[in-house]
Amino acid sequence: MSSVLIRILLSVYLVIMIPQKSGAQLMPEWCVADEQTPDDKLQIALDWACGKGGADCTKIQLHQPCYLPNTVRDHASYAFNSYWQKFKNKGGSCYFSAAAMVTDLDPSHGSCKYEYLP
Repeated sequence: MSSVLIRILLSVYLVIMIPQKSGAQLMPEWCVADEQTPDDKLQIALDWACGKGGADCTKIQLHQPCYLPNTVRDHASYAFNSYWQKFKNKGGSCYFSAAAMVTDLDPSHGSCKYEYLP
């Protein structure tokens, strides 16, 4: 079989087998701290997300809507999600050295609203 024919068949196969994004709304997802991750590892990932990672961590500062509950886990969840929403379409992941996970349950609470960007 010629290499041209193989490339054509492969292209047709990929178009058929790989689902394409349509106008349909995707399920919203958020990135949150994994419940099993110890606080010391969450703190390291939180520091990176709010520093070099470029997450917007202003809402987890004192007197801001997501400061309470004042726990490493809650602050990390907010920061991880901020980073992921900002960079997920540019190759960013919700990994944070296995400290985070993706959920379809909105982690927002009270006046603390977690961002979601399609």
